[in-house]
Amino acid sequence: MVDLQSQYQKIKSDVDSAIINVIEQANFINGPEVSEFKSDLERYLNVSHVIPCANGTDALQIALMALGLKPGDEVITPSFTYIATTEVIALLGLTPIFVDVLSDTFCIDPSKIEEAITDKTKVIVPVHLYGQCADMDAILEIAKKHNLKVVEDTAQAIGADYTHKNGKVSKAGTMGDIGCTSFFPSKNLGCYGDGGAMYTNDVHLAASLKKIANHGQVIKYHHEVVGCNSRLDTIQAAILKIKLPFLDSYCAARQKVAAYYNQAFSEVKQITTPYKAPNTTHVYHQYTIKLSGVDRKELIEYLNSHGIPSMIYYPLPAHKQGMFKSFGKENQDLPITNHLTECVLSLPIHTEMEQEQLEYITKHVIHFIKSFA
Repeated sequence: MVDLQSQYQKIKSDVDSAIINVIEQANFINGPEVSEFKSDLERYLNVSHVIPCANGTDALQIALMALGLKPGDEVITPSFTYIATTEVIALLGLTPIFVDVLSDTFCIDPSKIEEAITDKTKVIVPVHLYGQCADMDAILEIAKKHNLKVVEDTAQAIGADYTHKNGKVSKAGTMGDIGCTSFFPSKNLGCYGDGGAMYTNDVHLAASLKKIANHGQVIKYHHEVVGCNSRLDTIQAAILKIKLPFLDSYCAARQKVAAYYNQAFSEVKQITTPYKAPNTTHVYHQYTIKLSGVDRKELIEYLNSHGIPSMIYYPLPAHKQGMFKSFGKENQDLPITNHLTECVLSLPIHTEMEQEQLEYITKHVIHFIKSFA
């Protein structure tokens, strides 16, 4: 699904040098590379504060902790997402309120958000799924109207641009109160282990996020609030510092792959290629099609038999997961979410894909569908 080895070979000397430098200096925790990467990412995102942390799940958890929520407070979020988005809500004793997504972008449906708001609602967590931004203008308007906080899950969309109604362009994750991302190796900007970060333009939230991520302390051994231990280690920061200048070209390479797929599948009526909303770029962390009249399981098996990986993101939505059974959400009416879990399929997409690989993949997908029909 992603070729990290070939990507590494192109920047091998710089990465190896950066790693060796950290080892030689023995600054494994909070070394200078962490603050350097933090500053670089702030400039790239045009955001006031970046707070690095250990992984994307921690970023989401710490973001919610920083908002001063109380057990039972409600957090509105899509069910069609990776489980990390929702598990941190339950972990903190909050109540997840699942709403449906749009059938074209796969992102949260703003019209369903307002319907779900109660006097216990405190936060909206939109997910910029697969690489494009949710409808942030609409979401921010709803949040302002109801005095709610917005925490953006941008783990799959770092590098994406959102154009507001007034013409202003913002990077994914910089529009709400807090943005959260992951640097998992397969992400568009990935390290060689775990890593994550939070973004905000609010100086007070930035201080709180930093404090919570550091055991609730500002002064060593003086713990003002309950926190956790969540750090981006220096080696990973050094790698990310090398890779950040390539992020836009990495996204462009993925967009080129997506354009090839779109053209190849344009006449295949059983395939709906990814829709890109007009007010956002799409950085294609995943290239996800919708299938109609095709046995998805058999297609996956056929592709696998020819050495072609594929993945279902996601086969079981959050509201049907066992961890949320106590909330009584498993029979919630989310028709689009339920339908998508049955028809989506993600094909390989990464920065190093070659024409020959794309031809091979599309040829086999089309051959199976024509044979199946």
